[in-house]
Amino acid sequence: MTTDPLDTYLAYGQRSLTPAPIGEAESAFAGARADIHARIAARIEGLRPRLHEFAVDLYHHPELGFEEHRSVQKIAELLAEEGVETEVGVFGLPTAFVAHAGSEVGDGPHFAVIAEYDALPGVGHACGHNVIAGIAIGAFLALRDVVAETGGRVSLIGTPAEEGGGGKELIIRAGGFDDVDAAGMVHPSVGHEVSPIYGSGTTGVRRIRVAYHGRAAHAAGTPYLGLNALDAVVTAYQGIAQLRQHILPIDRIHGVITNGGSAANVVPELTEAHILVRSSEIDTLKILTQRVVDILEAAALATGTRAEIDLDAEPAYLPLANNIALTKHWARHLTDRGRTVPLKPKVVRQGGPSTDMGNVSQYVPAIHPALGLGGDGTIVPHNAGFADISILPDALNALADAATALGSAAADYLVDADLRTAVADEFVARGGRVRWED
Repeated sequence: MTTDPLDTYLAYGQRSLTPAPIGEAESAFAGARADIHARIAARIEGLRPRLHEFAVDLYHHPELGFEEHRSVQKIAELLAEEGVETEVGVFGLPTAFVAHAGSEVGDGPHFAVIAEYDALPGVGHACGHNVIAGIAIGAFLALRDVVAETGGRVSLIGTPAEEGGGGKELIIRAGGFDDVDAAGMVHPSVGHEVSPIYGSGTTGVRRIRVAYHGRAAHAAGTPYLGLNALDAVVTAYQGIAQLRQHILPIDRIHGVITNGGSAANVVPELTEAHILVRSSEIDTLKILTQRVVDILEAAALATGTRAEIDLDAEPAYLPLANNIALTKHWARHLTDRGRTVPLKPKVVRQGGPSTDMGNVSQYVPAIHPALGLGGDGTIVPHNAGFADISILPDALNALADAATALGSAAADYLVDADLRTAVADEFVARGGRVRWED
């Protein structure tokens, strides 16, 4: 018996609509000694002026994905000041980098701290990646100072083009995470919000570019000789708009017509659109994408044009799967910094953004908590005002707190074998290592 894809879509989606079960908020695992955490906090406090200077510098010199040459140079310079050698241009990406501390490859657990540093077109660091990089640098340098006592290995992996390009997925494909046991980063959020322990992650996203090829003709004299590519792209857009009311509330489809033709008195022979499809499960992402592709092809059939569909020209971003066992340790140490970590989201998710950290979280156990940079909560990421917030005193405090909590959570992981087992068991129970396959 063949299962209807729509039934599969709804079944998977119902799971995503159901709030995560609530367990104990506090971890049962001891983690690293108190003096190790104190040293991590003190190290980051000592780095605070330099990390702030770094975040401000990136704010003033934003660079787009795969073009972050100056940003990477500044990171390498900062690390060199601390006696750390950085390998730049790794994994086949000129603006990817890696730095290591601790044991040799294969000797003990390996935790990767993830850095992002690309900006957005027109609005600069409106997603706070200048702060993300500062958090990662601080956490890595603090861990470097204690890794001889925790054992294991810590790496700082610089991942370009999160805002579009999928640097982390490209690094995965190049084997950059093959020897990593767990990974973590922290993302800025609005106001003073802190992500809950039992969050529901982000959506995955696939990008579709479509071009409709028709036949030009004089729009007044001989329109009957033409095949209207504008009719095709408009029909497709309207079909997608009609689909929106029949998708799960956690899913999103949005897009723009990037080329509507060249002249009003010519039957358009070429039009183009860019569409994003988002869903919170890998299977629903595949099914929903196929529904959109069906609409795009139907629009061509209806207008006698030809659809040229480019699916996943950039790597798909997979839904984020935060490792709860490890997130509890982040929450423990952030609480020690005086910030309240909610147990669960206030409301059931209604869609959300996407990140290629989702790909990492499907490949190794990972965490991607969020911490607000300040402000009144009305200025959100991807708004130019959010970039301005990222260099204010509240943001510097958030940077230091996030770096301390991330470094301490990583130290707990490196020290505590029972915690590592719990992290791994949770990862396996969720499905284990997943690679994107269409």
